[in-house]
Order: sequence, then C-alpha cells, then structure tokens
Amino acid sequence: MEENITIKKNDMWKYLFLTVIIVAIVGLFIFVNAGEGINNPITGEVVNTGDIEAQKITLGMKNYNYYPNTITVKSGQPVELTLDESVRGCLRGFTIKDLGVSKYSKTPEDSIDFTPTEKGTFAFSCSMGMGYGTIIVE
Repeated sequence: MEENITIKKNDMWKYLFLTVIIVAIVGLFIFVNAGEGINNPITGEVVNTGDIEAQKITLGMKNYNYYPNTITVKSGQPVELTLDESVRGCLRGFTIKDLGVSKYSKTPEDSIDFTPTEKGTFAFSCSMGMGYGTIIVE
C-alpha cells in the first residue's frame, strides 16, 4: 500500500513539471509574437510644412522591437517621429543617446521632434535598451 502512495506522488510531480513547461512555452510564444497580426501602416515620408520640409517617420512594433528598425533621414531637416498604437511597454520611451533625443510617447498622437545636425549612423532604443534600431543621418 505504501508503494501506491509513492507512485501517485511521483506522477503528481511529473504532471506539475509538464504543466510548468507548457505554460512557459505558451508564455514565450505570446511574448515573441506580441506585435504580430497588427496591420498598421509604417511610413517614412517627407512632407512639406512650409519653408522647411519635415521628415515624418512612424515606427511600429514587431516581435517586441521597433519596426522598421533602420530608418534614414536627412541632416539639417526636422524629424517628426511617432510611435503607432502597436508600440507598447518600455518601447514607448524612445531615445537616441548620441543625438540627445529622449522622450516618452504616451499615445500615437505624441511626436518626438528633433533636427539631426550631425551625419552618421546612430543607435536608437527604448529607455531600457530592450527594443533598438539604427537611424542613418545623410
């Protein structure tokens, strides 16, 4: 009779371990595909706002990273960067450390405005460094 109790305890641990593994796999799948299935237009167009053209960039989020994660802008021209509704969590805190850009964008209506004066390739990221990309200033 004591042998039956030991087998049941061993089975219980096997089921618990299997349940933890399944929950971990499902959680990982949800995390990796967090931005998938959201069909948002991603643009990087130059628009005329009077004498000076503003470069409008909209970033989204795909696989918990900025999308697109490489953008190109012109030096000396204002940039108006927005984060669309797919961008969540710490990715709403956008920084380009080497250009002195840092802003938390609460909603897609908030814009991150700056004028790059230095040509080169610069890294951008969220405030925690989890999402990242590259901005090329020509």
